Amino acid sequence: MEKMLENIGKEIELKGWLHGIRGSNKFQFLTFRTSGQLIQVIAEKEILGEEVFKIVKSLTQETSISIKGIILANEKANLGWEIQLRQIEIISPSSDYPITPKEHGTDFLFSHRHLWLRSKKQLVILRVRSELSFQIRNFFHQKKYTNIDTPILTGSVGESAGTLFSTDYFDLGKAYLAQTGQLYLETAIFAHEKVYCFGPTFRAEKSKTRRHLTEFWMVEAETAFLENEQNIQFQDEFVRTVVQKTVEACKLDLEILERDTTKLLSQVATAFQVIDYSNAIEHLKSSGFSIEWGEDINAEGENILTEKLGGAIFIKNYPRAIKAFYMKQNPNDQKTVLCSDLIAPDGVGEIIGGSEREVDFDKIVARIQEEDLPLEGYSWYLDLRKYGSVPHSGWGLGLERLVAWVCGLPHVRECIPFPRMMYRIFP
Repeated sequence: MEKMLENIGKEIELKGWLHGIRGSNKFQFLTFRTSGQLIQVIAEKEILGEEVFKIVKSLTQETSISIKGIILANEKANLGWEIQLRQIEIISPSSDYPITPKEHGTDFLFSHRHLWLRSKKQLVILRVRSELSFQIRNFFHQKKYTNIDTPILTGSVGESAGTLFSTDYFDLGKAYLAQTGQLYLETAIFAHEKVYCFGPTFRAEKSKTRRHLTEFWMVEAETAFLENEQNIQFQDEFVRTVVQKTVEACKLDLEILERDTTKLLSQVATAFQVIDYSNAIEHLKSSGFSIEWGEDINAEGENILTEKLGGAIFIKNYPRAIKAFYMKQNPNDQKTVLCSDLIAPDGVGEIIGGSEREVDFDKIVARIQEEDLPLEGYSWYLDLRKYGSVPHSGWGLGLERLVAWVCGLPHVRECIPFPRMMYRIFP
């Protein structure tokens, strides 16, 4: 599609679907969808003849068709070119298509998600998601990171036991859908030093907020010989790089979404601010927000901070009591751990969370026990602290929240082809 302007005046044959149609008794303007792109096709009665033009006028939305035509330059067309129709063949008709140009409610659209994916906005969102996914993998490829595919079924808990989907696993008891690939990813640094995984994760969290899904895609990285401050710098470089490259590649798509890319690019042009959790609490208190040291910062608090500080921010060194067992205790303040969360503006919230990992065998055993987790299930993980342990750090980023930020969307449910939420598992 990118090279069509080099072929002006030449004939082209394409297969696809009728996305929409309008016109008069002399001209019909078809919006033709192929390969995820919407192309303007001009059907002229004088060129096609009475019989073929009559067929064109009778076409209904989502009829699959094969067309032949001449490529014409048109600066007003969304792609800068259009097709003058010469021949058309109906592959399969479509009648009473339920998603017409009229307005529909959110519940209706998600109940017809299998069809809604064909609409203009949804086409664009998933193209941006695809580009982000490519840029993520390309970033790690350039950095010489090894891709490690971690298991989806696991016997170990990565975050909180209360947010797990469980299933009976033959005669071996309960297995769980993975909340994270991190624990398994840590094993691989001792073989490859720099590793990442990218795949679906699951949280049985009873949340109905616009930021949450029960199934989402997460990219996680783990690096040997990397401490927390270096880990923050690495996350910063990663996010700013993939956002910048995606915006550059998806300018037309983001225009369709009416995303202010100038503002977005300015937010990722320089390194993000880094503040300590304790400072964040003071900022919130001075803004009249009710919170005490030791409490987690909710969505409202995150919005206040990003607005007050003018963009995305890293908050580091959270209280130990509200963070995961594997995070390294801060040697300068034993009430906190060496960690960070990147909070995006525009209501998106946390998109990436990372930490230096605890390498002290006794400390991590104590934390596992504090969390009431079965120690025997982590014997393999504890081996990592016994045989050549090294300082290491890692992080995880939720793809859908990053898509929401790049696209300027208010809800992550449009950022994945088939969202899974507390109240929806259909289609």
